[in-house]
Amino acid sequence: MDRRKKTGEERRQFILDWLKKTTEPLTGQVIAEKTNVSRQIVVQDISLLKARNEPVMATSQGYVYLTEQRSTLPFKKIIACRHVPKDTERELLMMVDHGVTVRDVSVEHPIYGELTATLMIKNRRDVIDFIKRMDSTNAAYLSDLTEGVHLHTIEADTEEQLSSLCQELEQAGFLLK
Repeated sequence: MDRRKKTGEERRQFILDWLKKTTEPLTGQVIAEKTNVSRQIVVQDISLLKARNEPVMATSQGYVYLTEQRSTLPFKKIIACRHVPKDTERELLMMVDHGVTVRDVSVEHPIYGELTATLMIKNRRDVIDFIKRMDSTNAAYLSDLTEGVHLHTIEADTEEQLSSLCQELEQAGFLLK
């Protein structure tokens, strides 16, 4: 971005164009540094883009612009799991080791209803980064709200990957049936 002070609208258009061009998630911090604004301004800009129905999604790795080819793999399944927080890394590693993408996690809250967080965890590096961020921020897992019960939307290239994963999760005692 050039050094001339951009208007909010120009900055949002720059962010939108950048998100459309990149294949990797962009963190709020990276966007803030590139646009020379605070992280909070970036959050507001993203909210305004979403309010215009731009398909910008906040994932655990950063912001992405959703396109059809990025949004889903051919086979998708929602699974119910239950475990303690210390088993989260083990659960996620099982998933990615089967070649499965963990699209999201959701819980059923008694007041708010369904709460969903987009994860888009695809590989071991994503798992490690996610766990490090959770640990470094002391953030609570959504499943803490529901005594460990949570849903995952998972996606894969084949049905066999999903089936094999579900068998392993069941053997580990993580899969609810």
